[in-house]
Amino acid sequence: MRSRRIRRTRPVAAALAAGALVLGGCSAGGGGEPEDRGGDAPAAQRAPIEFAGAEESAGPAEDVPGARRGGTLRVYQRDSYAHLDPAQIYVQDEMTLSHLIHRKLTHVKLDNDGDYSVVGDLATDSGRPSDGGRTWTYTLKDGIRFEDGSPITSKDVRHTFERLFAPFITQGPTFIQQWMADATGAAYRELLPEGPYEGEHLPDSVLETPDEKTIVFRFSEPRNDLPYALAMAGYAVVSAEKDTRQKYDKDPLASGPYKIESFRSGKSMKLVRNPEWDPETDAARHQYVDGFDITFNHQYEDSTKRLLNDSGEARTAVSFDNAVDAGSHQRVMREARDRTVSGYQSFVAQLTINTDRVEDVRVRQAIAYAFPSKPYLAPFGGPSGGELAGGLISPLLPGHEKDYDPFGKLEKPGGDPDKARELLEKAGRVGMKLTYAYRNSDEEQKASIAVADALEKAGFDVQRKELPTDTYYDLIGDVDNGYDIYVNNWGHDWSSASTVIPPLFDGRGIQDGGSNYSHVDDPGINSRIDEVRRIEDPQKAAKEWFELSKYVLEEVTPAVPVYYFKKTQIAGSGVGGLVYNDDMSNLDVTKLYVKR
Repeated sequence: MRSRRIRRTRPVAAALAAGALVLGGCSAGGGGEPEDRGGDAPAAQRAPIEFAGAEESAGPAEDVPGARRGGTLRVYQRDSYAHLDPAQIYVQDEMTLSHLIHRKLTHVKLDNDGDYSVVGDLATDSGRPSDGGRTWTYTLKDGIRFEDGSPITSKDVRHTFERLFAPFITQGPTFIQQWMADATGAAYRELLPEGPYEGEHLPDSVLETPDEKTIVFRFSEPRNDLPYALAMAGYAVVSAEKDTRQKYDKDPLASGPYKIESFRSGKSMKLVRNPEWDPETDAARHQYVDGFDITFNHQYEDSTKRLLNDSGEARTAVSFDNAVDAGSHQRVMREARDRTVSGYQSFVAQLTINTDRVEDVRVRQAIAYAFPSKPYLAPFGGPSGGELAGGLISPLLPGHEKDYDPFGKLEKPGGDPDKARELLEKAGRVGMKLTYAYRNSDEEQKASIAVADALEKAGFDVQRKELPTDTYYDLIGDVDNGYDIYVNNWGHDWSSASTVIPPLFDGRGIQDGGSNYSHVDDPGINSRIDEVRRIEDPQKAAKEWFELSKYVLEEVTPAVPVYYFKKTQIAGSGVGGLVYNDDMSNLDVTKLYVKR
């Protein structure tokens, strides 16, 4: 997923942190002290998130210690919601809201012990695979309803997935549609070009609903990540009877614990309890507060100041998505640490190298050694904004190795110009011109100077090229973009590197607007991606994805790891249930309550 507010055709989601474009992580290790790397001490390697059965998927959710019912929370948000239709949701703030108003077949649950699992949400469990992962069967729970009281049936689930093929659905994830059609890119739409609106339906060989409770997905290839994918906001249920097509994006029917009472785009939104939500059917969510009063246009500095001052309405206020601004971070940690939550986000910042233009791997490796990770991170808040990275895979993902650092980015965070020049001399490319494209934000401008200085010390001739932030990904997304290096912030869509390595480095995905920004097309990478995708054991698959990431980074070097994004959020003193959720890459909004 690319970062927030950038138009795209492939995975996206996140929040802007101190001017950078961001999302997920844990902590990395290897070389240097934590403060030098810009992060905390290394965390233990993560295990794959387990797929839960019926018992773990039954409601109600365990109570948050000390929680009570009642009260209203004020919410300070920077950005208004552009999309409310689940099928159009693929950016961080809308995903956060979705946890409160929409439900899906599965959900990633965080329990009170800090453990994560994929549970059945509308379904009785996380799914029952057969035929080596090609077929998945789901059964709907009893007592699940939309806000108008109508029961949620398999007809609604079928409609939810069939409408994803309609031409007006353009913003959400496309994983499951592509799996259904066994197609890449936008070719999946050919399976059901108009969606269900002209009376056509997906064949039972793809999606079958034999009765009101049963849904069967059938794929041509094993899809062992389906329970993860179904937990995405973009696959939440839509009412077949109340689907208003394009209008649904502004006035959806809620299935979660809250519903929308009012929404003034760009100004405010009010959420109130959804009386048709039954906690006995929900293993993960709560309905503690009476409602949420959300107002928009609060920049990070504004929301941080209000919440830090902790007076008036701000005592019972929070921001779902705004981070503490970098300039206030130290003061917040000094004066209000007990009202904060912190964590890593799924995004990993990496310097992409255009392999069409920088063809010699020795030159690409010289760039990797020379890149100044710590000076690049400094304008984005230093340790408060991220932790320096040794590899391309987030520490939030299973398989990550905390001591992995092939280019010495942790040992020498300022870069290694001597090693870089040595490689350039061997390649006969000292003085080589590099066109470095970057966003025109204040932070990127400062960072670009540090990057240019470090690369020039190594023997490159760097030409900086400033690009508009709003169209940055559009411009670097052109195959013939004319740039040699540029930073791309990419985050996983679920807890697997299968949503990192293939979209970024599969040569069969090279196209304008695609996410293979380096244009790398290596037969070894392509074939190994197909092999790892077929591995059913999540633990083994995680290890193999990381091994493939090593080959990508060390042998092909189409990108350079820079840092893992971090985030700190603050709440008023009257807000309880403050928990950072790694899967949400945010404060867990489903656990919040108003203190007595």
